[in-house]
Amino acid sequence: MSKRITIAIDGPSGVGKSTIARRVADKMGFRYIDTGAMYRAVALWALERGIATSDMHRLEQLALAAQIEFVSGNDHVLLNGDDVTDTIRTPEVSRAASEVSLIPGVRRALVAKQRELGSQGSVVMEGRDIGTVVLPDADVKIFLDAHADERTERRANQDALPREVVAQHLEERDHRDRNRAESPLMQAPDALYVDTTGLSVDQVEASILKIVRDRTSNGKERTH
Repeated sequence: MSKRITIAIDGPSGVGKSTIARRVADKMGFRYIDTGAMYRAVALWALERGIATSDMHRLEQLALAAQIEFVSGNDHVLLNGDDVTDTIRTPEVSRAASEVSLIPGVRRALVAKQRELGSQGSVVMEGRDIGTVVLPDADVKIFLDAHADERTERRANQDALPREVVAQHLEERDHRDRNRAESPLMQAPDALYVDTTGLSVDQVEASILKIVRDRTSNGKERTH
């Protein structure tokens, strides 16, 4: 592909950002970047070193020093050369990552790394501040959303947890994401809003691919 194309996908927890971004990247032959995995990696490193999530200075230093890599083709995540793909998905790391992501210094450090990744070729990058902060000049910006009940149902099925527990977690996470001082979750003015409520993964994927084709001069899909 002759032109570098950047696609930013934002939205709250439980709307299917990772699934859709991964599928769109695969169809387009682009690199997929899960920015949430980067916060999880820093959180994992902090837990391993016994650093409290309230120690903002040391956590910022970890974020600056962390060597985080995404292995193309298998979606593996490496932290300082070690494969942490599964480890960063544990409930303990998830909780820590939610707290770590609130620290301005951590966000600034990881945003710089994310921008560097975005400059290396065509990417589909997903998170909560991609279109507003990380890639404000992205060629395509999407804001995925869904009704709270459906988000809860999806995450409860995914994590095998009681719905009431998931609902409370999502409500707390939404509040933190939308009200944090640094890079709060919001829809970029030029992002297209896509409500995934009641839609299948295939339907959402088709909708996003159409948007990409409409917004770019070279939107051919990769054939397998």
